[in-house]
Amino acid sequence: MDRIAVEGVRKTFALKPGQTTIVDGVATSHIPVLEGVDLTIRKGEFITLVGPSGSGKSVLLDIIAGLTEATAGVAAIDGAAVQKPHPGTAYVFQQYALFPWRTALQNVEYALEVRGAPAKERRQRAHHFLDLFGLKGFENRYPSQLSGGMQQRVAIARALSTDPQVLLMDEPFAALDAQTRDILQSELLKIWEQIKTTVVFVTHSIDEAIYLADRVVVMTARPAKVKEIVEIDLPRPRELDVRNSEAFNIYRGRLWDSLRDEVSKAQRDWALASAYAN
Repeated sequence: MDRIAVEGVRKTFALKPGQTTIVDGVATSHIPVLEGVDLTIRKGEFITLVGPSGSGKSVLLDIIAGLTEATAGVAAIDGAAVQKPHPGTAYVFQQYALFPWRTALQNVEYALEVRGAPAKERRQRAHHFLDLFGLKGFENRYPSQLSGGMQQRVAIARALSTDPQVLLMDEPFAALDAQTRDILQSELLKIWEQIKTTVVFVTHSIDEAIYLADRVVVMTARPAKVKEIVEIDLPRPRELDVRNSEAFNIYRGRLWDSLRDEVSKAQRDWALASAYAN
């Protein structure tokens, strides 16, 4: 059963009055970011999006979340077009987006507060998800007293505490060191195996995309559309050592072959636009 359906989604941003840039060798005051994106995501599926920097992956996530309106086309959740933030959707950003005046426990409780959950239920669920992410004993620490990895654990715990139908994640581990990143990837997968919410995860790391996903969606350079969707046939549950397998290396090579031309095109476009701006 499809949980998310994206059909013919286009997104164009207008520059400030008087500003122009170069698109396909032509000066324009509008930047096309997404062009005819079609994608269906099944219930309980873990999808990763990869593509060149600036290709519109985060914009697509925002459209699915109801935070940005598409210029054309539609994104739907469970058959209903998304026109505003969907109550069954949770979002985890690259930056931790925690309230600095709230403790870890209070930050997780906040997501339940805005949904009107009773105080006792909020406290129980917040404790439960903090425990799942190894934060028992840190409930009363403020964000400034937590490492970056711990802060992101709190952010993910907050998102999952509401039992979302859809979890959108925009490069949530990009700012972390390699060891912490590997640990959080494994923790996320273990919890996802239990709850099986639908996840759409943006990343620039091919290894991360393969390790996490049921399918990897490769986006073209801007204006982006879906170039290729690669099914990841690796056993679940997944252990980190699967990255050393021959199958993993084959997927890595295939995805890089698909991305190489798109990254080169994006770099040429940026160079042309920069030269025009100067």
